This record gives sequence, C-alpha cells and structure tokens, in this order.
Amino acid sequence: MSVLDRFLRYVQIDTRSDESARSCPSTPGQLRLLELLVSELRAIGVTDAAMDENGYVMATVPATIDRDVPVIGLVAHVDTSPEMSGERVEPLVHRAWDGRDIVLPDDVTAVLRASEQPELAAQIGHDIVTASGATLLGADDKAGVAAIMAAAELWVAHPEIPHGAIRICFTPDEEIGRGADRFDVARFGAMCAYTLDGGNCGELEYESFSADAMRVTFVGFNTHPGYAKGRMVNAIKAAARFIDRFPADRLSPETTDGYAGYIHPYQIAASVDRTSVRVLIRDFKTDGLADKEALVERLASEVAAETGTRVELEVQQSYRNMREVLDGRPDVVDRAREAIRRIGLVPIEKPIRGGTDGSRLSFMGLPTPNLFAGEHNFHSRLEWTSRQDLEKATEVVVQLGRVWAER
Repeated sequence: MSVLDRFLRYVQIDTRSDESARSCPSTPGQLRLLELLVSELRAIGVTDAAMDENGYVMATVPATIDRDVPVIGLVAHVDTSPEMSGERVEPLVHRAWDGRDIVLPDDVTAVLRASEQPELAAQIGHDIVTASGATLLGADDKAGVAAIMAAAELWVAHPEIPHGAIRICFTPDEEIGRGADRFDVARFGAMCAYTLDGGNCGELEYESFSADAMRVTFVGFNTHPGYAKGRMVNAIKAAARFIDRFPADRLSPETTDGYAGYIHPYQIAASVDRTSVRVLIRDFKTDGLADKEALVERLASEVAAETGTRVELEVQQSYRNMREVLDGRPDVVDRAREAIRRIGLVPIEKPIRGGTDGSRLSFMGLPTPNLFAGEHNFHSRLEWTSRQDLEKATEVVVQLGRVWAER
C-alpha cells in the first residue's frame, strides 16, 4: 500500500477529539483508527504492535544491524481538530495539478488559489489532495501517521537498509492538549523521538511556545430582572468589558507572528451570576508568561472594581518551550538536519507558534523535535497536502534511521 493509499484510507475515519469527554481516547473514532493501525502493523510484520488501555499504540521495528545504536522513536497523533467537522471526509486527488483554482465541490466558496498560497503555488504539477469542502481533510496528523506506517513497511520489506531499533507510537487526543498525558515514556524505551506533525517539506521545529491557560471568572448577583434595580450585578457585562480592555494592536494572535507571544480570550461560559473567560497565554520565553498573566490579572481587577463583581483567577500550566531541553541534546536535532539534507532538501528551521506533543514529551525525559509531514491550512476546509509531500516525509523518516545507524 502506498503512503497516499494509506492516507486516503485513514482520513475517512472521523477521529475528532472531544474536550468535554473524560475517556481516553475521547472519541470512538480514534479508537477505530488505532485498532486499524495495530492490525496493519502486524500485517506488515511488526509483531509486537499493541494498544494499551488508554489507546496508545506502540510497536517496534527491529534493528537490522548488530552494533549498539540508540533506540529512536517516531510519534504521530490520530485525532483531528474538534473545531471543524471530520465526519464523512471525502478526499479528492487533483492529479498533476495545473495551477488553476481548485474549487471544492461541496462548497463553491471554498477555493484554493495559487495566488493566495505560495506553498501551494510551489507544487504545480504535483498530485494535490483536498477534502470536498464540507470538512477538514485530516492531514493534521494523518499525514504523519501514513508516513510512519509507510516507512515501517519499507523497513520490514528491506532488511538491507541499516537502522537501529525504531519505536513507533500513535497517540490520541493531541488536539485537545492531552496527547502526552498518558504516554508511558519508560515503556516506550527510546533515547529520543520525532513527531511527524509539521508543514512544508524540509521543516524542522525544535522550539515552541511556553504556554499557560487562565480562567478568569466574574461573580455577580442575579435576581428577577423586573425587580433588579440597585441589586443585580451582571457578570456577563463585566466579562465583556474585561475582554474589550485587551490591547487591540498587539498581544493577540491576529497581530503577532514570529517570536511574539500573545494573550487570547477564546472561550466563555456566561450567566448573569457567574461568567468565566478562558484565556490562552503564550510566550517563547517561559519567564515572559508571568508578565502577560499580570496584565490579565490587572485588567480583571480593574473591571471587577468598576462593576461591583468579584473576580476569581486560575492559572494552569500547559507546556513549556521544548528548546529548553533540546539545546542540551544538539545531536537529536543535528541528525534530523542531516536526514533532511540527504533527501535533497534544505532544512527550514522555525519556531512552532503552537503546541506539540514534543513539548511535553521533551520535559518528560524524551527529547522530541518535530518534522514536516506535508500539512497545509491546518484545521480548515481548505486543508491540503500532496502525494509528493507524503512521499518526502516517508523518505526523511527512512534516512533518519540510517543516519542514527551510521553515527
């Protein structure tokens, strides 16, 4: 089965995760794909493939050389973003794309244009894969899953390719921040790992945001609105005033890029009596989080004093910049660079403006940078990848095993 065939098969399984669920995996569709991956691994000859009680699939491709080589790992997540439908995904392959607009048939307003997307314009002549316009595609991260599976099949079929033992893990619930929650690093038994969960061919990411989440709750007083004069204290209005105080020209996702962090109100649970605002805090320097959290606290306190509400603040640590760990393991990043060069690409090194399982895994004792998988327009009806990107991702995985074996 080609890497494209695998990818087209996997994306048709609805694996959206669900933040409101307490189970792991959070949705039955993830379990369905994870069980399929166990079956496929065993079918290609990876005999120890198994899924644990939390839905994590682990397997080993045995070494093909008899000298000591560090065990390395490959990791990809099976869930897709809950922000966009993943039900009845219909993948479409636009063979030898000629550069004209790609109009997705289920929504004629969903159009991929080379003039708007330089990454797409660079792939004229390639086989572009999209969904039909009603759903996301699921390249994030089924492109990574397919590339790892294709590499595993190649290794088993060609024992003449030199590599040490390769550990594989497919995880659930990365999109809702739980992908590393029940990852058993000791059981995985690798010295380092690589997530395949990135974009353009050649991308290598080894630094991410440090991240916290704040919950700011305004407590008011509710009573019958017909008799509320002088008594009602509306927590919804306080929360609205609080959000309106956020800087309009800076410190937001829509006004920042590169290494600039942000504060981002993204979810509200509202009632007159009690309204909670959830706020994401992001900075590439961990000590920069405190300044942003102090700003949020000051704005909330000012609004509470003005509106007669009481404010409650809660800060939850999410993850930390994995570069803090990976700077101490330059060999892990250097060998990824070498693998990318060996397939004829120039490494593209840039920070991740988001989270990845590798951030938490690195701090759990498993240094884990991120490699490209050919994902574009994440979490969108305009998501796409290409056959050529999927093949390049597979090639770099195979070369990674070879580089570690040689060095």
